Amino acid sequence: MRYYLGLGGNLGNREACLRRCRKRIERSEIRIRRESSLYETEPVGIRGQPWFINQAIEVETDLDPIELLEVVKSIETDMGRIPGIVGGSRMIDIDILLAGDLVVNTGRLQLPHPRMASRNFVLVPLCEIAAGAVHPVLGKTIGELQAECGDTSAYSLYR
Repeated sequence: MRYYLGLGGNLGNREACLRRCRKRIERSEIRIRRESSLYETEPVGIRGQPWFINQAIEVETDLDPIELLEVVKSIETDMGRIPGIVGGSRMIDIDILLAGDLVVNTGRLQLPHPRMASRNFVLVPLCEIAAGAVHPVLGKTIGELQAECGDTSAYSLYR
């Protein structure tokens, strides 16, 4: 199954953390098919913290969504992620954004990601690699969602 993941972090060597994260993902029965550029993004919600570096990746795996969630949460923990304030500083964050046309709503996982359509730091890198992918609930492409997004937080190409 194909998934789109959002990666980000704002502590330590942000670029190196994303690189290590991608390597760990590839060692976990998950094949990275496409990667967006890296984007430096303004924090949303909690101001006064370091800016993030974000990236979107397209992956393929035989894992179901809950199994994939367990893998990415394990990677976060192994990389030093400590549960804390939502939107706060962190070494790494891995979000499952889309799982094909699946819609999942459990206590542990919501797909598509419930806030992705309102966030530049998700839509801009995702649009780079999946502009034509359709949000299965909103019925719009990622390109359309990005064009309509009202998020005014700043972002710029990092690399």
